[in-house]
Amino acid sequence: MRGLVGKKIGMTSVFDEIGRSIPVTVVEVPTAVITQIKTEETDGYNAVQLASFDRKEKNISKSVKGHLDKAGSEAKAVIIEFRNYIPEGLEAGDELTIEDVFSVGDIVDVAGTSKGRGFAGVIKRHNFSGVGDETHGQHNRLRAPGSIGGASDPARVFKGMRMAGQYGNTRVKVKNLSIAKILPESSVILLTGSIPGPNGGYVEILNKSSEG
Repeated sequence: MRGLVGKKIGMTSVFDEIGRSIPVTVVEVPTAVITQIKTEETDGYNAVQLASFDRKEKNISKSVKGHLDKAGSEAKAVIIEFRNYIPEGLEAGDELTIEDVFSVGDIVDVAGTSKGRGFAGVIKRHNFSGVGDETHGQHNRLRAPGSIGGASDPARVFKGMRMAGQYGNTRVKVKNLSIAKILPESSVILLTGSIPGPNGGYVEILNKSSEG
């Protein structure tokens, strides 16, 4: 599936052709360098490996630098693969731009790492409603999880019980967003709706509108 790496900038809104305000996410998508093309014969699967977002050479390892040098690429911050896609007529060292991969109206999936929220309770983590009545003697139980299991039977807590714990900082994919606008001169695209992660976080944008 075709795709590129982007960086979430923030959210704004645009007006469509009939004057409706549409919330969009602004994503920076710079030109990516093809660092490797993998095939069934050589690697066991088909994929294109892309490097994107400039980085100081002192901040990458020697092994990564050697890999990028083979493709004639400068130091990059992100190297990622898009499986089941081999660009026709291109080879390692060539570049892919926004307009090579996306068009206005294309349907895309966006994957990234969600915001980490640390240790969270059941109301925030699992959307529990909490105690309904905050009067009549309620004390210190408004946001508690309630019963988590029986006493003598089964005498244990079942696996998968929804309880407090680590929330966020996991891989999330948002499906079927559309491209509202492309600004090639600024290396920016506008995606309808929201995408995972904080501002400044890297995301993978997969184009579902065309196979290849």
